Amino acid sequence: MIRWFFRGVSQRRLTTRYPRGPEPAPEGFRARALLEPGAVSGERARELAAVCLPGALAVDEHGALTLEDTRCIGCGLCAGELAMDRGYELARRGRGGAALPLPFRHSLHIRHVDTGSDGAVEQEIAALLNPYYDMHRLGLFFTASPRHADALLVTGPVTAPMEPALRRAYEAMPEPRVVIAAGTDACSGGIWTGPEVRGGVDRVLAVDVYIPGDPPSPIALLHGLLLAAGRVAEAAPASAGRERPMLAAAARGGAG
Repeated sequence: MIRWFFRGVSQRRLTTRYPRGPEPAPEGFRARALLEPGAVSGERARELAAVCLPGALAVDEHGALTLEDTRCIGCGLCAGELAMDRGYELARRGRGGAALPLPFRHSLHIRHVDTGSDGAVEQEIAALLNPYYDMHRLGLFFTASPRHADALLVTGPVTAPMEPALRRAYEAMPEPRVVIAAGTDACSGGIWTGPEVRGGVDRVLAVDVYIPGDPPSPIALLHGLLLAAGRVAEAAPASAGRERPMLAAAARGGAG
């Protein structure tokens, strides 16, 4: 016991300082593809669209390549032609960019609903509770009851059997409330299609915050949750020619 005590007091702080400080991504990390409008067209555009498994890349009526970033899974099959975003702070507002409900400065209680996930996003969500990410220091908590929740965190494409449960959870939440789609599947439906798949969460409920990624990293999830709480801003859009700037501003409210 004494050995563990001295080990704890002698080691440096192990918890990330995000969002008070940046969290650099490891070398080779791929968040999603980046495409400058009109940069690729013609035959090459059609070739890239053909290899894109989730259909994030398509060709418009002018023959130019387009990118729907909420469908991108970061597979890298287009990396030889397109740049890859290496940032974590990918979350953005939904509902046409409308203002979120009143900010939750001190705490945000979250009800998580899996509407058909493959389990990848859930592993990243579980990591938020470990000592490194420690979401509780920021006043972020999971709750078992939607009646106690400020935010509804949805993972997976919405399947037909889970649609009624998702609606009931949302209707049981008190106002103000926010809906967060976490992961490519929840944002857009991803690669999943069929009569039993409704698609992304916004096919059922209006989404306040999208957190793309397949799966989004724990830092990406923290950024999305803090954005939903009104404590951080959206990161400046990344482009193929520059790195995404990291948000280093401290989150207001919460512990730590």
